Amino acid sequence: MIQDADTSEVLMLGYMNEEALRRTLTSGEVWFYSRRRQELWHKGETSGNRLMVRSVWQDCDSDTILVRAHPLGPVCHTGNKTCFFRELTEKDAEA
Repeated sequence: MIQDADTSEVLMLGYMNEEALRRTLTSGEVWFYSRRRQELWHKGETSGNRLMVRSVWQDCDSDTILVRAHPLGPVCHTGNKTCFFRELTEKDAEA
């Protein structure tokens, strides 16, 4: 999970393998692992909208990572600041 270090807003969810986590911890920028493409990807590599790491936390079970980061531009591929911009309502449950 990626969270804005300044506002605490949830920005996105991504998958990391051990190598992506290692690169995130050593580079100061966020890396992910694409399960679909089966490769590492550096967030913002093509868009320039990088995520600069402020801190990295693990949960009590050590199976989830929270990265608090400073975003350099919009995080979502749609151009939105966060990937979480669509609120679901009771009406959505009827669909």
